[in-house]
Amino acid sequence: MIEATDFKNAMSLLTSAVNVVTTAGASGRHGFTASAVCSVTDTPPTLLVCMNKASRSHEYFVENKILTVNVLGSQHENISNVFSSKMNSEQRFKHGVWTELKTGAPVLKDALVNFDCAIDQIQAVGTHTIFICRIVAIRQSQHEHGLVYFNRAYHQVGEVEVA
Repeated sequence: MIEATDFKNAMSLLTSAVNVVTTAGASGRHGFTASAVCSVTDTPPTLLVCMNKASRSHEYFVENKILTVNVLGSQHENISNVFSSKMNSEQRFKHGVWTELKTGAPVLKDALVNFDCAIDQIQAVGTHTIFICRIVAIRQSQHEHGLVYFNRAYHQVGEVEVA
């Protein structure tokens, strides 16, 4: 049997893009920092997002059936920390400049890319929920450096300009 600690330690060595996943609805705007995001298919364009069922905003994502994956750039380490902190939702959205695309879920204006999605399927697996998300709008920025998480620390990726 694999122990949870052993699994977590091994997974810390899997480099992951850092994202802030957001939703909006009657309950207001909500968001969390996530590394468990990946592409499923390009026909139709679909992402998979994993969220802990114990998260205080979990029920809002299930109810709203929309979300935006905001892929963070190297300049967003603070926003990642804010959206993984104990701050309430209203306080979190005071950080960054937010707008909307098609669904109405909050879109971080200077993210590397924003994937605006409708949640088509919801699957519970252990402690987490998997959202299967059909992409309805995409916006890319001109930023060239991404933020990744590896070995429990942030790192910058992208081409470095040579002077």
